[in-house]
Amino acid sequence: MSRVPVPCHVKGTVTLQVGDVRTSQGRPGVLVIDVTFPSVAPFELQEITFKNYYTAFLSIRVRQHASTHSPAKWVTCLRDYCLMPDPHSEEGAQEYVSLFKHQMLCDMTRVLELRLILRQPSPLWLSFTVEELQVYQQGPKGLPDPSRVSSEVQQMWALTEMIRASHTSTRIGRFDDVLRRTPLYDFHLAHGGKMVAFAGWSLPVQYRESHVDSHLHTRRHCSLFDVSHMLQTKILGCDRVKLMESLVVGDIAELRPNQGTLSLFTNEAGGILDDLIVTNTSEGHLYVVSNAGCWDKDLALMQDKVRELKNRGSDVGLEIVDNALLALQGPTAAQVLQAGVADDLRKLPFMTSAVMEVFGVSGCRVTRCGYTGEDGVEISVPAPGAVHLAMALLKNPEVKLAGLAARDSLRLEAGLCLYGSDIDEHTTPVEGSLGWTLGKRRRVAMDFPGAKVIVPQLKGEVQRRRVGLICEGAPMRAYNPILSTEGTKIGIVTSGCPSPCLKKNVAMGYVPFKYSQPGTQLLVEVRRKQQMAVVSKMPFVPTNYYTLK
Repeated sequence: MSRVPVPCHVKGTVTLQVGDVRTSQGRPGVLVIDVTFPSVAPFELQEITFKNYYTAFLSIRVRQHASTHSPAKWVTCLRDYCLMPDPHSEEGAQEYVSLFKHQMLCDMTRVLELRLILRQPSPLWLSFTVEELQVYQQGPKGLPDPSRVSSEVQQMWALTEMIRASHTSTRIGRFDDVLRRTPLYDFHLAHGGKMVAFAGWSLPVQYRESHVDSHLHTRRHCSLFDVSHMLQTKILGCDRVKLMESLVVGDIAELRPNQGTLSLFTNEAGGILDDLIVTNTSEGHLYVVSNAGCWDKDLALMQDKVRELKNRGSDVGLEIVDNALLALQGPTAAQVLQAGVADDLRKLPFMTSAVMEVFGVSGCRVTRCGYTGEDGVEISVPAPGAVHLAMALLKNPEVKLAGLAARDSLRLEAGLCLYGSDIDEHTTPVEGSLGWTLGKRRRVAMDFPGAKVIVPQLKGEVQRRRVGLICEGAPMRAYNPILSTEGTKIGIVTSGCPSPCLKKNVAMGYVPFKYSQPGTQLLVEVRRKQQMAVVSKMPFVPTNYYTLK
């Protein structure tokens, strides 16, 4: 049955304290959140969705319209629904939750108002709430099946209805054109993937297991990630290295056959346009993988350079690789993959690549790299063979599926940047603690975009640096202010999460150079409360890349 979002107003939370509020023992124990629907008539509620943030138990009361002559009544429709099986541990703390009307204790018709009662009995978490709250009602017949689209698309439905209601002539495209799908989209749904919008694609944020379970399984065994949203390209022609070195800071000319490197697109101001992996293949082309969020920008950048060089007589070309991309990550990844390939993976060290048949799928490019800090591979597989390959890998009990949530916490523990959060076009490689990506020859030649800004920064202090942070208390999040111990704002958090491995909160952010030394004591403001943090070396969790000894 179809559903559409209901416009709602979430009122400010009311906090009920437990403990002695005059001392540090006082803390919020219960939060009450009222949700009203001022612009709609009483409706039949179909579903409530939200992202949990350290709430252990949830109760919901609903105010319903009774009749013309009777006052509206409050009724309890959900009582102590468990969101965290153990309130003292991380499990369930940041899960996406859907509650349906058949789970409620009463009829959910004629809804006027909701009251969410949140409980957290554990003293470990000083802050808890629910985020991204959305309420749905039954939609008219003919709308797409909501189980097949993400919540962001459903917001587009609501936007379209608002436009019609206001007689606006704004044009909205077809709903099925809003988000792109990887070749594994139906496979994800069949395996319980919770799909969300990410960089214009519909991707699984997690599966049936919790985010923390997926994270830890990757660290202890191995997990399969669908990263087919990444832009894969081939740079062709005799002048392919010339083209790439005109755009990036790395030394591409010195790459051995089938060797790759992490590099950066930069602009003339020294800012990072994107991070990417460039592999010098033995097949006579460069294989490039860059971020989906920069797809259009990166493609235009490379295509413009191709045209420019061609007009000057250079031999160069570009092709988009229309393959799926699967990442198998974890300490047992090579063991699992070895069963399906003839090549000896012991001879394939970190940041090298080879084309091989994988579990019967020919033409796969296997690159020993990843975004988790663990040993692993990324497999560029022809799209028709993607599901077959995924199924073959999942037959091994070592392998489980993992989504965007685990991928993000894994990369953060490994100290790896997320473009658009930790680095962007206003960040130089040196500020981003990525000076190591600059090739030595390129530093001397100063022949890459932004060299006049970047190279001098290598030799002197920069105004700010990306650093790692560890803190106790509430988890740090992007945009949380970083303060000196005197309370002066000196920087900002760019990424943060609780570390499932360390059982501590980790984050990255930018601070002035003089505060960037490991061990420096700082403060971070989280939910209007200051808490101690310390600058830490990265990675937070040691990496396990496979190198030849």
